[in-house]
Amino acid sequence: MLNFCTLFDANYLTRGLALYRSLQANCNSFRLYVYCFDETVREILAELALPNLVTVSLAEFENQELLSVKQDRTRGEYCWTCTAHTIRDALSRFNLPEITYLDADLFFFADPGLLMEEFRRSGGSILITENRYTPRYDQSAASGKYCVQFMTFVADQRGRAALDWWCDRTLEWCYNRQEDGKFGDQQYLDDWTDRFEGVHVLQHLGGGTAPWNIQQYKVGTGPSVNAVPIVFYHFHNLAWCADDSFMLDRYRLTTATLDVIYRPYIAVLRDQLSEVQKLRPGFTKGMVTLPAGKKPFWQAFEHKLKGKFHVIR
Repeated sequence: MLNFCTLFDANYLTRGLALYRSLQANCNSFRLYVYCFDETVREILAELALPNLVTVSLAEFENQELLSVKQDRTRGEYCWTCTAHTIRDALSRFNLPEITYLDADLFFFADPGLLMEEFRRSGGSILITENRYTPRYDQSAASGKYCVQFMTFVADQRGRAALDWWCDRTLEWCYNRQEDGKFGDQQYLDDWTDRFEGVHVLQHLGGGTAPWNIQQYKVGTGPSVNAVPIVFYHFHNLAWCADDSFMLDRYRLTTATLDVIYRPYIAVLRDQLSEVQKLRPGFTKGMVTLPAGKKPFWQAFEHKLKGKFHVIR
């Protein structure tokens, strides 16, 4: 049994459901604990009654420490603040031996057990993943070397020590800006291989593929990178427009990347929206509304001028 946790609100519901479906398709035995950051998510997931998915509401999760900083942070910053706390809460609430945190916009193309096997062999208690930036997109100085996207914590002394430290730090400071070597909840991880014992940095090439590093690899069917199966891809900054087109961020992506990675994911997103709309007709949370009169061609042209290179319809 692999245990995972994630958090999202209604704006990420279709992505969270796509994440769940990808686990369902690729993982023989798992449980996904979803921390619902609004009542819409909790209610819809309750109605869907998906197997191996467990929900935790904000009312159940939030404590006085978190509530004391909530008003000082944007919605996104508060989600970042809560990431470490959801991991710790899940370990304790469900008495788990270990858990892996997943960003809601991840999608699995292969069995995550492949990554966990590497982690087991390392003998570690904490698993972290590098951004592995393509040089032209290197944001290590501003955003950190590691990505809070796929992180495992074992409920032993080493794992809890790192997790407790991280929880304390995000309560103290967690903002969407670079300041004194900090950025959100993420740059705190930069020195973990020195600060804590039992930290393993994922080596599998198919774990942590993302728009900021995919340019380094030959993308093939499967999908794969350099003939290694992609286990998960991070669909960062994929904007779903109200006209049902998808705008990608500024990263240059090949036609192969769009065809074997993005288009299959988009098909699953559309399927999940259809499922949600059966329960909530007219549901469009998470979709970007275009300005009145904006035409798709000019929208695509404008975004290309700003450095955004792809629109998928």
